[in-house]
Amino acid sequence: MVSVMDVTISLFILANTFFIRSALSLKPGDCEVCVGVVNKLIEQLSNDEKSDPAKIEAKLSEFCKTTKKSENRFCYYIGALEESATKIVSELSKPLSWGLPADKICDKLHKKDSQICELRYEKVIDLNNVDLKKLRVRDLKKILNDWDETCEGCIEKAEFIKRVEQLKPKYVKQEL
Repeated sequence: MVSVMDVTISLFILANTFFIRSALSLKPGDCEVCVGVVNKLIEQLSNDEKSDPAKIEAKLSEFCKTTKKSENRFCYYIGALEESATKIVSELSKPLSWGLPADKICDKLHKKDSQICELRYEKVIDLNNVDLKKLRVRDLKKILNDWDETCEGCIEKAEFIKRVEQLKPKYVKQEL
């Protein structure tokens, strides 16, 4: 006969297991590059390709040849590029062929390689509407780097701001 204590312990274990699993699963905004790439891939697949892992892998390899920055790094991590060190592409193609959504696929990939969910898209800075004084020096340096410009002898934040303001008319179209 099952005692009340046994039932209570079982419910406690079940509740803790559920809590731990939900705490470990992806939250909104996690794994943004993975989810973005998988969703872009899904959009490019035809209906007959969506159910065949081999066709998904071929389409992924084709897609990855055109990627840049963090999306290219994602392709490298899962083995979709020729120069990739490991191949876990099947961890993406099989669940995708079963109809699993992008966030669930990325959760599974994250368990195989945690670097996958550390990738982030670069934030885009709208230079027409941003207060440069509120940006970090790192962001100011990135702006200059994107323009292939430097700030010789700059040490203080104000010097970087002055340089960005000086070059802004050359690189940024002003809104009317």
